[in-house]
Amino acid sequence: MEGGAALFGAHTPLQIGSSLRPIILRNKVFSQLRNRAFNPHFSTLSVRFKAFFPEQRKERNKILCGFDFYSHLNEKPPSDEDFMVVNFYRFVFIKDPEQEIANHLSFLQGRNIHGRIYVNEQGINAQYSGPSKDALAYVEWLKEDHQFSDILVQISPAFNGHAFPQLKLRYKPSLVQLEGGISHLPLLDPTMRATPLAPSEWRKKLQADNVDRASCKGDCSDSNKKLLLLDVRNGYEWDIGHFHGAQRPDVNCFRRTSFGLSESELPASDPLSGIDKERTDILMYCTGGIRCDVYSAILRQRGFQNLYTLKGGVSHYLESEGPVEWVGNLFVFDSRLSLPPSAYNGEAGTEGGTKLVSENNFARCYICGTCVNELRHRNCANLDCNLLFLCCSSCVKELRGCCCLECTSAHRLRPVLPGHQRYQKWHIYRDAKVQSKLVA
Repeated sequence: MEGGAALFGAHTPLQIGSSLRPIILRNKVFSQLRNRAFNPHFSTLSVRFKAFFPEQRKERNKILCGFDFYSHLNEKPPSDEDFMVVNFYRFVFIKDPEQEIANHLSFLQGRNIHGRIYVNEQGINAQYSGPSKDALAYVEWLKEDHQFSDILVQISPAFNGHAFPQLKLRYKPSLVQLEGGISHLPLLDPTMRATPLAPSEWRKKLQADNVDRASCKGDCSDSNKKLLLLDVRNGYEWDIGHFHGAQRPDVNCFRRTSFGLSESELPASDPLSGIDKERTDILMYCTGGIRCDVYSAILRQRGFQNLYTLKGGVSHYLESEGPVEWVGNLFVFDSRLSLPPSAYNGEAGTEGGTKLVSENNFARCYICGTCVNELRHRNCANLDCNLLFLCCSSCVKELRGCCCLECTSAHRLRPVLPGHQRYQKWHIYRDAKVQSKLVA
């Protein structure tokens, strides 16, 4: 989940639960559940979203939370059983998070929703998958609450059913994970966060900066920068896609992000070191927007004045502007791992999110350093390493799906996965190995 633990994180053992029962953090009997009925007038028969219907983009009458309503159009809508992934977050004061969780749990009973939905006093952060009928019904139910009526929702296709193994609906002290927590940050005050830019405004700023840099004829000093583009993600996310001009983040876990926090003037890993805090425009982006929102509050407290975030994150940008100023794919924190821009802007894309980007040579094999033609990570076959890395087909074959020679002799070694499959729980491979020995 963006800002949370990746489903297939770097050096993080897989933790995929088998139970479909929603997980609640506290053992408390909830009573007097509020039942807000789904409005039947907003049925999935009247829903359109741009990723599936690009030809209607200019004809739309109304955009509502990242998808379009077209009750008057004659084209066949998506099937109720078409799976989709839905993402949204909102910083808003919730007086009784446990009661709010109970309300959500009550509504989701009997609906086919998998994902991570976290709630606390600062708001909600959700990523989930499900058939369109259930996935969109949940959004509409939530929007009936005035606190969430204008929430920005991002939708993308799920190609092979659920993108998450189970539903986790629970209280979480931090909506995103950061060293020291975030409960002390003034996230409920919009003035203490960065100014959000619509995707079109973001594109114009980047293009204007390109013109400025070109006019410098290569003689633009870092100390006089007018704009700095800050990728507030992880290094492995940058590896498969990023905005032109964005420096690769030197972190593999958002929890340890420390841009702008160093007192030193010249640490190579901190792009904010030595810049003019009052004159430099800092443009921050992440996948869905929440990490930028959170981190902008930290930078505001550190004295940075001109902070801007990409509203709705990269996913919203690709949906609105396409891949202009963007290179590669977008890393996502679910079983799909990688999505091409076409998954968001309505062009025909490759199933599984592995569209080739042959005109770019930034993506490199972690092992041999050669260019890779598939912008999608794999996990090391050594369960106790589980490194998330890019790998060429030759190295996959030579090292049997491992990230290094040492891992090939590991005790808990999983088989090489063909294609776009993801590893299952260890006991499946362990039991299969035991069974094969018995048969032999």
